[in-house]
Amino acid sequence: MRPFVYRTCILALLATLAIASSGDRSPEFRNCISTCAGNRCHPWATLPVDLRLTRWTCIDDCKYNCMHMLTDNAVQSAKDIQQYYGKWPFWRFMGMQEPASVVFSLWNMWSHIQGARQIRRRVPVAHPMRSYYLVCAYVSINAWIWSAVFHARDLPQTEKLDYFSAALAIMYALYHTVTRMLHLYPRVTPNRNTSKFNNGLRPSLSMAWAILCIVVYIAHVTYLSILPRFDYSYNMAFNLALGVMHNLLWLLYSLPRPASLLKRFPYAPKSYHPSYAYKTGVFVALTTAATALEVFDFPPVYRILDAHALWHLSTAPIAKFWYDFIVEDALDESWRTPQQ
Repeated sequence: MRPFVYRTCILALLATLAIASSGDRSPEFRNCISTCAGNRCHPWATLPVDLRLTRWTCIDDCKYNCMHMLTDNAVQSAKDIQQYYGKWPFWRFMGMQEPASVVFSLWNMWSHIQGARQIRRRVPVAHPMRSYYLVCAYVSINAWIWSAVFHARDLPQTEKLDYFSAALAIMYALYHTVTRMLHLYPRVTPNRNTSKFNNGLRPSLSMAWAILCIVVYIAHVTYLSILPRFDYSYNMAFNLALGVMHNLLWLLYSLPRPASLLKRFPYAPKSYHPSYAYKTGVFVALTTAATALEVFDFPPVYRILDAHALWHLSTAPIAKFWYDFIVEDALDESWRTPQQ
């Protein structure tokens, strides 16, 4: 889920710059569309089934064909390949605009499905963070589904569903991280007959934190929904702020005492530093390195594979690494009460 912190910010920045791109501003492109529409886009014109199913219109098809015609000319003339409406020219497949990013988004979705299965199988049912981790996995699965849909067909509705789902994944990641680090989860107090859950002395703080996250997310979605035009700059700043807070907490987790200010486990001293704690720092470093693929953007190789698709490719194994850490952390003996 954490790679969404970087992904959403990068996409928002690119979208801000891409309201109009050099390719779609060119007179050649506009003239091509006008000619194509006049020749082909009649009331009786029909498109192939795959294009109709993915909601392409005749004008959309004209834009696609004109884009590739001009790209062919640029390649033959050894000129720079241009972007159109903020995107590189990709060959579509079965109506999908960016098939490589769709495939890699689905691979990320599968990584989170496997992560959820791993949590259900290996983390004890009584573990206080188990339900939080499972919800986070499900929220991430939802986000990657909409990422695949958005890359399959970039429409105003799919764009918002992708952005809002990604923001939800980031918000929930921060929510459960704060809950984990400040020990706001229900605690298990064993007795002779059964186990009861309580929040110790912090039930009101736990409730307040949950309500705050819900209100902030609803306000975020509402604000972006009522604007006449999507505010990409604000969306970027919102997700970046959440992401920075989230990553700082996990970096603190990785630091040894006395550098770390966190008490990592409820029933262990602050000085306890598990041998695997460094993995959270490695995770943040890997995710940041993967994001460099977005910074060093380049035209798609064979009009199929670009930097953004490679970024999606890199985040799937990072997600597996993260779930392995989550399970290892959950199985640490320091979660057990002194009576256990």
